[in-house]
Amino acid sequence: MKILIIGANGFTGRRILQDFSKNKEYKLYACSLHQDINPEDGYEFIQADICNENNLTELFNRTRPDIVINTSALSVPDYCETHHEEADLINTTAVAYLAIKCNKYNCRFIHLSTDFVFDGKSEHLYTEEDTPNPLNYYGKTKWEGEKRIINVCNDYAIVRVVVVYGKPLPGQHGNILQLVANRLRNGESINVVSDQWRTPTYVGDIANGIEKLMHHNKSGIYHICGGDNVSIADIAYRVAAHLQLDSALIKAVTTEEMQEITPRPRHSGLSIEKAIKEIGYQPLTLDEGIKETFSE
Repeated sequence: MKILIIGANGFTGRRILQDFSKNKEYKLYACSLHQDINPEDGYEFIQADICNENNLTELFNRTRPDIVINTSALSVPDYCETHHEEADLINTTAVAYLAIKCNKYNCRFIHLSTDFVFDGKSEHLYTEEDTPNPLNYYGKTKWEGEKRIINVCNDYAIVRVVVVYGKPLPGQHGNILQLVANRLRNGESINVVSDQWRTPTYVGDIANGIEKLMHHNKSGIYHICGGDNVSIADIAYRVAAHLQLDSALIKAVTTEEMQEITPRPRHSGLSIEKAIKEIGYQPLTLDEGIKETFSE
């Protein structure tokens, strides 16, 4: 099976690449706009710009994939809010290009999306049947990307993830767990929101869920995240407890007190019942994921 992983320098893309490289039945192609951040055996790395249709044609002709996994995105909400054209290009237009190519080359398209397609006003965990209503421009572009795939592709899985965490490689951006740990280790205080709830996702679970979806015969949207619905502040307190750091340095604040420029959903936890039922998805608990993240 030939698998093309787009965004392979990113946090999630690199974890998928590393986990899949253990399976010798997979022929792996790793793609990114920039040079390989951590060259290893087990895959062929290709530099390409997925926003360029000619680049994409060359990429598909060269790889002829059976599966395309797109982890590439402009995913910083504050940046997207002030850079609409760039966000549109990467999160919507490039996704449409990929969907068209996947349909043409008869390959299954697995695309990563986000909980931020929802407005967070629900009293329950969002299911795949709930209608998106994004609050910010990042969520809007990701929802538009989803719609392009649904309208074009015959064989696809849209994978929504939430607050992805785990152990980053050198050169990669950290995540909330590393941010909290670094601040507390340095004796610095940190403000964390106490009234926004998420279902945080261990990065290894995404790789596992995507592998299950590669062999699944249905198209659709799947929530691949954690099963714990917790506040951002609770995540920080659990990190402090696990590492035995000073939790008094954690300042739990409200959304209003945080004064975030970009609106964010209050309750954007996702239900994983569909993934459990259809593909046997079983994520780590948040405490298990924290332990894995900080293991030697």
